[in-house]
Amino acid sequence: MKRPSIRAGLALALMLFFPYSAVTAEAASGSEQTRQTLYMKTATVTGVPWYILAAIDQYERNIQKSGALSPGGIQIPEKKWSGALNPKADDNDPYFITLFNGFGKDGNGDGKAERANLEDALYAMADYLAAYGPGLENVYIGLWDYYRRDKAVAIISEIAELYRRFGRIDLDKRAFPIPNSYRYDYRSTWGARRGWGGLRIHEGTDIFADYGTPVRATTYGFIETIGWNQYGGWRLGIRDPKNIYHYFAHLSGYVKGLKRGDIVMPGQIVGYVGSSGYGPKGTQGKFPPHLHYGMYKYNGKTEYSFDPFPYLKTWERLSRRR
Repeated sequence: MKRPSIRAGLALALMLFFPYSAVTAEAASGSEQTRQTLYMKTATVTGVPWYILAAIDQYERNIQKSGALSPGGIQIPEKKWSGALNPKADDNDPYFITLFNGFGKDGNGDGKAERANLEDALYAMADYLAAYGPGLENVYIGLWDYYRRDKAVAIISEIAELYRRFGRIDLDKRAFPIPNSYRYDYRSTWGARRGWGGLRIHEGTDIFADYGTPVRATTYGFIETIGWNQYGGWRLGIRDPKNIYHYFAHLSGYVKGLKRGDIVMPGQIVGYVGSSGYGPKGTQGKFPPHLHYGMYKYNGKTEYSFDPFPYLKTWERLSRRR
């Protein structure tokens, strides 16, 4: 689909205000403030909201494997970038890429469409989404066509909502889940053997505390799941901007009014310690009261647990300094 010439003119004008050396190089190195400037620039040119672009870029950073094309940012497959029938797989000539119906675009005006260049890749993705028409609904249709995974689109939409709500991407603050003024005890229990419901490993750290002890959100996040689970009892799942799913289980209840889709901040009370779970809805008291805290990451194909204990120790130290 051919773009209106006004977009190309606007892109050229913005390049004068956001030169490549001042934006792309710093953004590639991970400067959040500079990356946000780049997202906003690209949004102005294409009409795709900056927080959607930021969420896509962050999602891609989160699922990257070692040996990725660049240290961060959108990783578009080589043949998709240059065009499936293009005899030059690593082509960076915008003319020939367009000729072969490739995905690649020159986003910074240097005459090259470089797949490893963050600004070029970001502009190419935004240009692709803009072709689906105005409005968030069309943007998300484009995202599904690109990723072909409901979970990928859901995670991007949740991260985007966090960025939109707070107006920035530097949402890095963390908090320990139990307030300093309450008694608690915990040790590393991730990977331990569990038998209820079938032999399995323990996918979290148990923090023992009295019934009714407040439980706090540990990050900025989007409430993805809430309600009863036969293993976790009254449980809560919060997705943070780094694509980590934080799982709180065995609660005695939630803060009044808390629901799926709510946005939370680190330190915000979300529920209370209990001993729910290991049975049908409402089962209580099969074990001492404690918070089961788990952390999971989605890698683009599957979600897997990892040991939260080192993170909890770090957040505990930081919380005690405040």
